[in-house]
Amino acid sequence: MALTETVRARIDAELKHNVEQILSQLGMTTSQAINLFMKKIERERGIPFELKLPNDETVKAIEEAEAGINMEEITLEEMVAEHKREYGAHR
Repeated sequence: MALTETVRARIDAELKHNVEQILSQLGMTTSQAINLFMKKIERERGIPFELKLPNDETVKAIEEAEAGINMEEITLEEMVAEHKREYGAHR
């Protein structure tokens, strides 16, 4: 397939730099990543990940977390025990 078309987009410089570093570690160029993304859109006939707006409860939790409000500390052991209580030990 001949690559004859050009796509131009304006993005944040820091985002571009950070993504290019990651892609470089993966052995990919930005153009290759964009082509991969567009092929995935074509194949799935849509954006290849879920796009949705958070509900009011989630928005409130995000805002509180960003502001450091109602932060609860929990150990890994406590989290595992809570999970076992809610979902059973065999899940």
